[in-house]
Amino acid sequence: MRVLVIGAGGVGSAFVSITARREAFTHLVVADVDTERAQRAVDEAIASGELDAAQQARLHAEHIDASNDVAVASLAREHRVDVVLNACDPRLNPPIFQGAFAAGAHYVDMAMHLSEPHPTKPYEKTGRRLGDAQFAQSPLWRNRGLMALVGMGVEPGFSDVAARYAADHLFSKIDEIGVRDGADLVVDGYDFAPTFSIWTTIEECLNPPVIYERERGWFTTRPFSEPEVFTFPEGIGPIECVNVEHEEVILIPRWIDVERVTFKYGLGREFIQVLKTLEKLELVSTEPVEVRGVKVSPRDVVAAALPDPAELGDHMRGRTCAGTWVRGLGLDGEPREVYIYHVVDNDWSMNEYRHQAVVWQTAVMPAVAIELMASGTWFRAGVVGPEALPSEPFLDLLDAYGSEWEWLEYKDRAPLVTKD
Repeated sequence: MRVLVIGAGGVGSAFVSITARREAFTHLVVADVDTERAQRAVDEAIASGELDAAQQARLHAEHIDASNDVAVASLAREHRVDVVLNACDPRLNPPIFQGAFAAGAHYVDMAMHLSEPHPTKPYEKTGRRLGDAQFAQSPLWRNRGLMALVGMGVEPGFSDVAARYAADHLFSKIDEIGVRDGADLVVDGYDFAPTFSIWTTIEECLNPPVIYERERGWFTTRPFSEPEVFTFPEGIGPIECVNVEHEEVILIPRWIDVERVTFKYGLGREFIQVLKTLEKLELVSTEPVEVRGVKVSPRDVVAAALPDPAELGDHMRGRTCAGTWVRGLGLDGEPREVYIYHVVDNDWSMNEYRHQAVVWQTAVMPAVAIELMASGTWFRAGVVGPEALPSEPFLDLLDAYGSEWEWLEYKDRAPLVTKD
């Protein structure tokens, strides 16, 4: 595959470092509005010492204005890429999505087009849901024989693959699928330092969360609702999780027969309080305000004032866990409950790739997906989510990337076995 990576932040840079070592990726272009940052992503991959001369020659840094779909299409054509990977925050999705289509390239993103709350009942009804604008264009992509693989990070992404695996191999009937995300990561030397994009985190956490139920369809609730304590595996332990808007709730019911779907994030009380304070001060808005003659978005100011998550790896310790909890009837017709998960230790990801755990875990998932696209193992024309494709090849290849997935089975909430 010849791949154009748009966005050289933490995830885009980690993707380059991961895929530069894989033979399936024959031409890698990383492009950013900041050309120096794009070149830094290339230089970091080379500095790892893991690449031979031929692998280094595959890497290219370019400038791009990702808000311009014509520029995206032009760069994709110039490098004759097969796939455009969108590693930007989701506000830039529309031009990157359209630019890839115009260039005749497949498309992969890790967060779908942004939602818009219901105009009068935001905490009861959905308005424009995540990805609605993308799914509306699915017939166009299908007619051109192109695949737009949406929501292909870790969450969404791995979590959707895990749901597909459970539906195909572990359950005869699924009552509930709940994606649960938690970590015991600590960032030394900072009072408050998010380990992922604060811009995206604000968008996810302060929008009305979506829940799916078969009888009601998709509906919304208030941010941080339905708190529960979920015990994460491998010593991470119990963390309070709350409802957050996320793509899995939109994607999973499209392809998997399920009664209920939720997404809950282990934010922690301090993080929730910070988000509520930012909202109260109206610092989460994306609408520009004028400050001494300069127009600036309050949310962009917050993001600029906080440390770059990509640069926190040396200060971080602990693990991040992404997973999918499934409850229903097993293949034998008896009640069953499992949690399929993926854990990354920050010490491991820093030692192996010089990228912190959260961005590495996010970046490895589209790397695996695009390698499966290169082999023809994963392909379905149109706009599709990860659960529309077979789970076994993905999970097998993820293990081969050096970071294994696991699953726990519960009886009366006590874990019994792993996949091994």
